This record gives sequence, structure tokens and C-alpha cells, in this order.
Amino acid sequence: MNHPRPATVGQLKESGYRPSSVKDELRRNLIAKLRKDEELFPGIIGYRDSVIPQIVNGILSKHDLLFLGLRGQAKTRIIRMLPELLDEWMPVLSGIDINDDPVRPTTKTGQRIVAEQGDDAKIEWVHRSARYQEKLATPDVTIADLIGEVDLVKHAEGRYLSDESTMHFGMIPRSNRGIFAINELPDLAPRIQVGLFNVLEERDVQIRGYPIRLDLDVCIVFSANPEDYTNRGRIVTPLKDRIGSVIRTHYPESVDEGIRIAEQNAWLDRAESDSASGVRVEVPRYMSEIVEEAIRLARSSPHVSQASGVSVRTSIANLETLISNAERRGIITGENRVIPRICDLMFLTASSRGKIEMTLAEEEGAEDKLIKSLVGEAVKAVFDRHGDPDAYENITEQFRGNLTFPAGDDLSAEEFVANMKAIKGLSQAASTLAREMELDGNDPAILASMGEFLLEGLYVNNRLSKYNNKGKTFFKK
Repeated sequence: MNHPRPATVGQLKESGYRPSSVKDELRRNLIAKLRKDEELFPGIIGYRDSVIPQIVNGILSKHDLLFLGLRGQAKTRIIRMLPELLDEWMPVLSGIDINDDPVRPTTKTGQRIVAEQGDDAKIEWVHRSARYQEKLATPDVTIADLIGEVDLVKHAEGRYLSDESTMHFGMIPRSNRGIFAINELPDLAPRIQVGLFNVLEERDVQIRGYPIRLDLDVCIVFSANPEDYTNRGRIVTPLKDRIGSVIRTHYPESVDEGIRIAEQNAWLDRAESDSASGVRVEVPRYMSEIVEEAIRLARSSPHVSQASGVSVRTSIANLETLISNAERRGIITGENRVIPRICDLMFLTASSRGKIEMTLAEEEGAEDKLIKSLVGEAVKAVFDRHGDPDAYENITEQFRGNLTFPAGDDLSAEEFVANMKAIKGLSQAASTLAREMELDGNDPAILASMGEFLLEGLYVNNRLSKYNNKGKTFFKK
């Protein structure tokens, strides 16, 4: 990357450079993007009219920001996009630990360099990607990590404690003229949170009580779950009082948004990767709906801790697992193209475990039962949106004569379609339902997937029953 040409303070002045604070810089570049109607946070779905206006107002107000929301709501992802609102390149004085403005230095070291060398003082250029620092708050974080500490080696060399050069600066001073983010703020010990008061309000720091004052130019951004999320900690009230804007995030408000987010972030293309299997998996819309619907049901279930939330990462992991099981079937059966079926959903328990927190500690296996129940409810909700169980009475009637239908995940699409011929009208009903969903009803892979979806829809509506025998699944009356 090519940075601007000026290499000394004098050349920088001649270029027309004017000092600007970080928040003025963010504000100026944000205004420019708004006027050009540019997308501020590419890839962020569902926040256009709710979360993004809050962020814009906070930046326009030159506030420090706190992103408050449950897990998996893109808080950190948005924070890491904020540096894109900074100038691409920033000049700093050479030879200083802290980024200092060449024209208007604030550190004693910087002021001394400019006083001694004048316009010949050397400068360096820092890219905006290097002006962002992030720290995950953990109980063992210390003030020294964030603010700094006395460097005893430098002190032993004869430097005074009141000299900045005696100090080893922490992450916040080293983020001067940039953005500093602290993730999971409630996990930061209260006494450490207190140490941030001056940084947020007076914009300076004190180290070990010595008269070292740094006038910092830094935008501080935090992320946190709501305070009732766990008993691990909370944000102390005076700190919240010093944070300019609290940005509330949320989960996808519609099934469409949830599907788009999952498809955007999940690993979908297995055929072209470095470890390609040669199996192309195509996920029909109704299968994606079921995966997303199960998570939406979990977010309203009385058996799930809503204070903890159900992360979008669950939808992403479940979609990947659905694809993986279909891919596994294709590898075993020798199919080059596979469409996921209902039987693939039974493996979502593995990718959902630990991501759905139950309200009560119940018996062993309760979590798996809950996940399977949620998937079953999701299948019913999606099936009822697309079909009517009463319309398939002719199919259910055929099961009254002790008819059983195999539907395991070990069957290829051709085998499944061949088995469908044993039930009069099933293939035609599945083909018609596929066309209603704008799918190819003559495609064997689609037909097999739709046929099992239809039978499962009758099962979840209590028109058929289902049992497992030696790992194989069968429908019956």
C-alpha cells in the first residue's frame, strides 16, 4: 500500500495537513459516506432501520459507544468495521511509542522532538487497519494491561518517575489517535472499570499515582451482554454514565433475514474447496426455513433461557451440519449432486448442543430431546405454510394396511424415489408441492427431498407415525 509522500514535519505542513481528532475524523468520513449513500456496514443484515441509525447518531455526536445485546448479534463484527470510517493514512512522529500528531504533539517526548528538530522531524504513516486495538475482558485483566505501569528498568537507568519515558504504556495509550475496543465489558473487574473513568471523561490517564498525564485522543467502544445474562459481573453505574451512546442490537426479525445471515456466513460450497468431496449440495428454500424456524422457536421457548439468548451461530452451525450430512450421503452413495432431506435434520443435535441453554438443569439427555422437539415444531410450522394435511388423506389411508415406508439417510435419491412408487399418489403430490415452491418436480433429488418432507409433515400433524429400527427410519400408520 502506498502512503502519502511527506516524510518530515515541514513537508507535511506544506501538503496542507491539518490536525484532527479521531472522533472528528470518524464524523467527517461518516458524513461523506451518508451523502454518497454508501453502505456503512457491508454484510450486516437486518440492522438498516434499527441498529445502524443508533450507531450513526452516536458517531455524529462524537460519543464513545457501548454495543449491548445477546450473544451472536454481530456486535464485535460491527465494531471491527468502524476503522473503515477513519482516514486511510495518518501521519505520526517517528520514534515514539504512542501515536503523536506531528503538527500538534501532546506527549512531552513529541513536543521535545519538534522543539529540537523543527520541520526536519521525521514522520511515519500509519494505515487505518493499524489504528484499531481490541481487548477481550477477562477477570485477570489489570490496570497495567490497559493503562500502563512503571518500567523499573528505565527507572533504574536514572530517569525520574515523573518522566513519561519511565513508563510502560498499556493498550489504551498505545491506541492514541485510534479506536480501542473492549469486548464483554461486564467481565472486567469493577476496580478495573473504575480505572477507565478518567479515560472516558477527562480523556487522560494516571499511572501509579505519579503526575504523568496523557491527553489521549481515542474513541473507546465496548460490547456487552445485558447485565442479567450471567452472575459473572456487571457494568458499574458511573462507567455507564460516561459512555455516550448505548447501541441495542437484536436477533433477525424475520425468517428471511435469518436465512440470509446463515447462508452468508455458513460454509456452503463443498465441491470447490481444498478438501473438495466432489459432491454438490443444493439446499432448497424450505429446508433453510426449517433450520431457521427451529432457532426462532427456541428464542421463544419457555424451556430455553431467554436471558442467555440463542445465537445466530446456532443457525449457521446447523445449516453447515445439514449440508454435511447430505454431503456424507452423497459420498457413500456415489451421488455427485445431493438435496438435503428431513432425515438430515436429526443430526442437528450435535451442532446445537451447548448453544441452547435450558432454564432448568434437567435429566441427562433433556437437551437433545428439546432440540429434536424444536426441529419437529419447525417442520410443522414450515409444512403448514406450504401444504394442508387434509389434502393428502389418500396417502395416509394407504398406511392403514400395515404399510411401512423406509426413509433413512442411507438411501440415495433414486432409491427413495423408487420406494415412493409403492404409495399411490405420493410422487404426484410431491411433484406438485415442489412446483408450488418453484422447484423442479421432475428432478429425482428434489422429488426425494419433497417426498420425505410431505411424509414428515403428515407425521408432525399426527396423520402418520414413525419409528427407528437399527438406525433406519420408517413411516407407518
